[in-house]
Amino acid sequence: MANGNDPNQSLAVLIDADNANPGIVDGLMAEVAKIGIASVKRIYGDWTTPHLGKWKEVLLDHSIQPIQQFRYTVGKNATDSAMIIDAMDLLYTNRFDGFCLVSSDSDFTRLAARLRESGQKVYGIGERKTPKPFVSACDRFIYTDVFTTPQEEDVTEAHRPQGKKELRGNTALVRLARAAIEATSDENGWANLSPVGSYMNKTANDFDPRNYGYTKLSSLFEAIGLFDIERRDNGVFVRDTRRRANGST
Repeated sequence: MANGNDPNQSLAVLIDADNANPGIVDGLMAEVAKIGIASVKRIYGDWTTPHLGKWKEVLLDHSIQPIQQFRYTVGKNATDSAMIIDAMDLLYTNRFDGFCLVSSDSDFTRLAARLRESGQKVYGIGERKTPKPFVSACDRFIYTDVFTTPQEEDVTEAHRPQGKKELRGNTALVRLARAAIEATSDENGWANLSPVGSYMNKTANDFDPRNYGYTKLSSLFEAIGLFDIERRDNGVFVRDTRRRANGST
């Protein structure tokens, strides 16, 4: 799927240890590698507390630098403040093209918006429970369940491909797909799948075919069953089947 990523862009990967599961780490770093180069990898938390023990077991394998932040008072999250301050310090070095903010915490909404205001690409990575304002503040938001296995967490629905009935019943998905094709198609209604995917990502920044159980955008379109698919020498093309019914060739 086309998403406009530059595989050579320099990224700062900042992880909120209090709001991320260590079971995602392999999939997380593989996902980051698709987006760009992780020039900085830092994870924030109070490493004197036992609940971060599993994170400590995987940090060395991925060369992620732990940043210690003591809790000053009970109920207050000093980790968020430390991560935000570090992000702004890294921004002002002018060394990066983008930031990966790994958290499901809405407290990072303003940080994401501020980084984008400075011309940075912001990729949010978090759980489905992530509040919508944080999701919307990022250029692209990736849900962690798309790159974890069922053994790593109890959520298995994201790993099961949705059927035609489920997909067609998702009016928001069908509307988005049709709008993307309409915006990028030729006079006969055919659209190259690459710009279609880019349009869908820009319009719905948390769109990902893996959210529906499919690894490829073409597979998702085929599963919906409302679109014609043509594989040509210059790419995969898709068309709304209603254009065929209207006599378009």
